[in-house]
Amino acid sequence: MLQGPNVLRVVWVPGTDRLRGVCHCGSSRLEEDPALLWEWLLAHPIGHFSTVDPVHPELPSVRGELVSHVGRAE
Repeated sequence: MLQGPNVLRVVWVPGTDRLRGVCHCGSSRLEEDPALLWEWLLAHPIGHFSTVDPVHPELPSVRGELVSHVGRAE
């Protein structure tokens, strides 16, 4: 299994419709929506230890950034 300072994991939780995201810092989160889970992971470290709402902290949207890279040759 890959390890390192930039490794992010998303795994299916057997017997559920949920995914578990695990950040390289060790923080994890359960989510049904894969897009929300990836937003949380990619916003690191923003939102990882939020005291406002630990279940669904307000995060900056990265969807536009991700979409702009789709199909672009590098």
